[in-house]
This record gives sequence, structure tokens and C-alpha cells, in this order.
Amino acid sequence: MIPHIFDDIRPFTPEEMPAVLDELINDPGFRNVIGTVFPQMPYEAFIAKAKSCKTPLDFQKAFCYPFLKQLAADKSKGVTMDSSAIDKTGNYTFISNHRDIVLDSAFLSIVLLDNGFNNTTEIAIGDNLLIYPWIEKLVRLNKSFIVHRGLTIRQQLSSSIQISRYMHYAIQEKKENVWIAQRQGRAKDSNDITQRSVIKMFGMGGEGNLIERLQQLNLVPTAISYEFDPCDYLKAKEMQQKRDNPDHKKAPDDDLINMRTGIFGWKGEVLYKAAPCLNTWLGTLDPNTPNNDIFLILRDKINTEIHKNYKLFPNNYIAADMLSGDDNWAAQGKYSAEDKTAFCNYLKERIALIDLPNPDADYLQEQILLMYANPLYNYYKAISEE
Repeated sequence: MIPHIFDDIRPFTPEEMPAVLDELINDPGFRNVIGTVFPQMPYEAFIAKAKSCKTPLDFQKAFCYPFLKQLAADKSKGVTMDSSAIDKTGNYTFISNHRDIVLDSAFLSIVLLDNGFNNTTEIAIGDNLLIYPWIEKLVRLNKSFIVHRGLTIRQQLSSSIQISRYMHYAIQEKKENVWIAQRQGRAKDSNDITQRSVIKMFGMGGEGNLIERLQQLNLVPTAISYEFDPCDYLKAKEMQQKRDNPDHKKAPDDDLINMRTGIFGWKGEVLYKAAPCLNTWLGTLDPNTPNNDIFLILRDKINTEIHKNYKLFPNNYIAADMLSGDDNWAAQGKYSAEDKTAFCNYLKERIALIDLPNPDADYLQEQILLMYANPLYNYYKAISEE
């Protein structure tokens, strides 16, 4: 029996699925989405197939897995995972960098199944994305748990304790995998730095001293590398909007536009790479170390493990050379003249998509270049410090 203290955030249980499915099936907004995602499937056939699913994992395998596999085939060169550093019989908290609102966690679930794991992941998702009631029902049916945003300081503390306790419960009692981003929201400039508040939240649940509580989450830093970011031009647009107006706030539809663009845009190659589980490393830390120091040490460790496990593409090297104004990486054979021509054409096309009344082309180009160069900077910094 799942404790009631998690009722407002946890994924739906198998027992709750029939009622939730009935509500979704009768929602016009949900029906429109299913018609778009599965255009060849009559709605009655969808209903029958959905009602045959007994668990959220059944639902994922019946609908999410085939949709995402087809999406990967159509919109990428391939989505793969290197999970050789972890035991496939275990269950883990995958903490990763955050590029795409929807696909970072969604693709992780399918590559886990493709790599021989027997389960997908439960997903931490901000309630700012739950724009319509059917979206909240769908994501909780799809093994998501809700992280509340826009809270007061007192509410934030209470929410963090609840999330941490739920993550410990999911890992230790439910034997689920969990995915959580290393920071709230995407790193718009791809400078992937773990937020201390996320690390601090990990230690609010569990039993024992801080190191023991962190070990109970089976933390696995995971690097996600996209050859192309479909939302790069939208991120650059938002950067100029915030530069020009520090009080700029996203419109309600902006997240939907980013979700749609990220899902259906071209991604090139996508690679997930899992670092070893941090339990053994955590066991080498002195338990008498002050908690605040442990948080900082763990944050730096997660950053290093993510950064050194990036896959770098010609785009990353080209962007770095364009920012520095030299051909250092070209001279080392990291990309060809043809690669650079193709990327420069891509860059012009992306900037042309930016719909602003006063586009600052130089600034926008610099921001997109930084998105592609920052993983390279962080990768070489991480491997040089080992």
C-alpha cells in the first residue's frame, strides 16, 4: 500500500488505471492528440488496446514504446545507450543533463528496455508543464511524479521533503528506476551544472546518516548527447527576450511550442551514457564531513561524470572554433570543410526561424554557438582534471 502522503504527486497505480483511462478517453483534447500521434489507429481500437493494459508499464509498452521507436527512426540517426557501467538487474536514480522537455526521460525509458533492463523509469516532471487536466492524467499514467513549482520558501521545503521521501520509496520499496534532471528546467546554453538544491533534496528522505541516505537512491549520473538540438533557435530567442527585458516571462503556449518542436524536430544522433553507480564512491567519503561539504562534493562529482561522458560531434568542434575565431579543432582533424559548410548553413537556417521584432543576429548566433560549444568545453575540462 503506497502511503497517502504521496497521493497528490505519485504515478497512478494499476488499480486506478481503469477510471483514469475512462476520463482520458472522454476528453476531447486527449482524443485529438491520439488522432495526431496514431493517425492510422481508429479511436475505438485505441480504446480497446488501452483498456487491455493492466499496469502503467503495459501502457508504455503498448503505446509509448512504439511511438518513440518510430519517432527515433524518423527524426534522428538513432537513439542509443551505453549502460555498460551499471548492472542491468539493479534499479537506479538516473540524474542527467536536461536538453529536451519531453524526450530526455522518454527516450531513456526505451533505451533501458532496448539494453535489457526489465523496467522503464518513473519521471520527475514540473507541474508548470501540466497545462491541461488531461496532460496531468496522461503523465501520471506514464509513470511520472509531480514536482510543484512557484512555491513559497516554506512550501518549497515541504515539497522537497515529500519528493525526496517519494524517490526513496520508489527506489527502495517499489524497486522502480527514477529519472530526474540535474537542475530545474533545461540549461538553455547547454552549460550543464547540477543545482545544489537538487542534491540537498536527495538527502531529505531515507534513513541513517547523509551518506547512507544518498546511497539508498542508487545515483547514476547520465550524460545525454544530442547532435542537433531542435529547440536551439527557440532557446536563443528566449535569451534575447530576457536580455532585452529582464522581466520577460514565457507565454502559456511557449512550453507547448518547445515540447512540440523538441519532439518532432531533427535530432541527428542521440546517445545516453551512464556512469557507474555512485554508491561505492560515496562510501569512500568521511561520514564526519559537514553535510554542506558533502552536497558540494557530490554536486561536483555528478558534474564531472556527466561532462566526461558526452559524445562530441563535429558541430561541437566547429562552434568552438567559430567562437574563438581560429581553426584549432579543424587542424586536429575533428571536422572537415564540408562539415563546417553544412553547419554554417544550418546556423543561418535556425536564425532565420527566430520570430522577433528586433532580432540581433550576432547575439543570436553567439548564443546558438555557445549551446554547441559548451559541452566540448566541459568535456575537456572534466577529463583534464581527472
